[in-house]
Amino acid sequence: MDDSTDQVPAEPSRHRGDEQQMIDRLWDFSDPAASEERFREAADDDTHPAHVRAVLATQLARALGIQGRTAEALAVLDAVAAEGIPAEDPERDAAEVRARVAIERGRILAAADRRPEAVPELTRGVREAAVAGSPFLVLDALHMLALNDEGHEEEWAAEGLDVLSTSRDPRVLRWGVALHNNLGWTMHDAGRAEAALAQFEQAVESADRYGTAEQQHVARWSVARCLRTLGRTEEALDLQRELARARPDDPYVQAELAELAGAESAGEPTIEA
Repeated sequence: MDDSTDQVPAEPSRHRGDEQQMIDRLWDFSDPAASEERFREAADDDTHPAHVRAVLATQLARALGIQGRTAEALAVLDAVAAEGIPAEDPERDAAEVRARVAIERGRILAAADRRPEAVPELTRGVREAAVAGSPFLVLDALHMLALNDEGHEEEWAAEGLDVLSTSRDPRVLRWGVALHNNLGWTMHDAGRAEAALAQFEQAVESADRYGTAEQQHVARWSVARCLRTLGRTEEALDLQRELARARPDDPYVQAELAELAGAESAGEPTIEA
């Protein structure tokens, strides 16, 4: 594992709450095509400062990547990187954009099953986010490394949890949901279901305190799935039935209910931050 994240700042001073709120409003991960159009329009809006337009363009690339339009997505990121950022604080603003470009490039490459190319981009994202003083982006990069750097998943997750422990920003603390959930699946898939359950339960706690309704739902699904692995079938069934009452059409819940009745499972859902 690359040790280049030692420069992560201890105090979270750079997270741009207004920018992230704008990004959160424009994103609908269930409809990346509509999100693409919103980000394209926003990134072309000259009333936004150059730095903000560049940030929004990285999210346009992400929306394209989710749709499998890898070449288009990477071209958008190349254009952002080539343009540069004039700003009042050029070093930090430029570092933040470089971090976002690297993180989204890594995310897109990972989704295209090009993980050996993705990992160096994500480690670059950690370094640039540290220069920018953005724990939010540091955690985004670390959680992606914990998903994609085979053999080092737990090390990256532990680093992310260390960074998380320094924050008081609720939007930054939301990363605890993904970090604990993804670490839980790493442990679960390695045959360490008891340890995985503890991580899934911490993901539920983080989701209830800082997360979205979707994160709360998925985190509870993961707990129930792990309970089945542990042979605690009645507890798993009770929790899945509770989830089914809230979302009767959720295919993951229905698959688990069928599995608990002896049918075949359908895998795990993922969490976006």
